[in-house]
Amino acid sequence: MPRDWKGGTASTFKTIGASNHCDHARADHDYYATEPAATQWLMRIEQFHGPILEPSCGEGHMARELEKGGYEVVSRDIVDRGYGEVADFLTPDNTRWDGDIITNPPYAFAQEFLEKAMSIIPEGHKVAMFLKLTFLEGKRRAAMFNKYPPRRVWVSHSRLKCAINGDFANMGGSVTAYAWFVWEKGFHGAPEIHWFN
Repeated sequence: MPRDWKGGTASTFKTIGASNHCDHARADHDYYATEPAATQWLMRIEQFHGPILEPSCGEGHMARELEKGGYEVVSRDIVDRGYGEVADFLTPDNTRWDGDIITNPPYAFAQEFLEKAMSIIPEGHKVAMFLKLTFLEGKRRAAMFNKYPPRRVWVSHSRLKCAINGDFANMGGSVTAYAWFVWEKGFHGAPEIHWFN
């Protein structure tokens, strides 16, 4: 049977919206800053117990909103972007954090960030990560989700923005679906799924 459509793989990916492929260069160190509204919404739908660690703070887009919300925040990043301390969250000597962790991690290392975060927080504390909704899929993450099921997944009704290298001024609309994934150490069960904004 003859094909009724011809196109390359790039066209296919764009058509079905199922890829990380993009037309522009990747951000330096996978740095995509979080639109402040995402953190504002998180504080409306979840309660946290400080101090809060933001281990991939970038230029402070998320940390500043948390501080405005009354939280004590310690901000760190592997790269000096003029905000927070310089520290590698995944280093083996990072063994304990007595509080909650909230971040938009570099997506390529999101699973490693989650596993590290869950290993260093006390029982009952939370990890909240702003991630692509597609983080829910993939065989590589299956064992992780069995070990650490999210307590809640908050799916955004609107397309919130994550700006390449923090450049919101030159960013158009977003085509990516995001969600807040919230883990609670010690939780075992089926995740709840909710929607916001």
